[in-house]
Amino acid sequence: MIVFDLICQPAGHRFEGWFASSEAFADQQQRALVDCPHCGSTAVIKAPMAPAVPKKGNQLSAPKQVEATPMATSLPPEAQAALQALAALQAEALKQSRWVGGDFAEETRAIHYGEREAEPIHGQATLDEAKELLEEGIAVMPLPFPVVPPEQAN
Repeated sequence: MIVFDLICQPAGHRFEGWFASSEAFADQQQRALVDCPHCGSTAVIKAPMAPAVPKKGNQLSAPKQVEATPMATSLPPEAQAALQALAALQAEALKQSRWVGGDFAEETRAIHYGEREAEPIHGQATLDEAKELLEEGIAVMPLPFPVVPPEQAN
């Protein structure tokens, strides 16, 4: 996962966003899926970030103890706790689910129409595929947090 500092262009609100990759951010930005948590604007860009330039090998100091960073600093503690609990629930649910990648729409239809045995699955679908599934009466929903495909996981 990559954390980007983001800015909404209309109001200049700064916030963080977590993405599987730079490409995932660009894709979500293009589809207007990235929005400002303060004002809801989808005119969101990456904020300029200073690169982390390490010291020379002979100037390195002892590693510092770093505390866990909260998911978002602009949220109240209760909201942060709720998001962390939701992320834990999603992670637990995904352990019981099979990754089907880009075949999500096809696999979901096969299960819905009894062509395959029912099982929990997760994968990727375009917005149009998701709309078509819903129009067919097949209940699907986006996951609240991005999922890294197994072949891209560390």
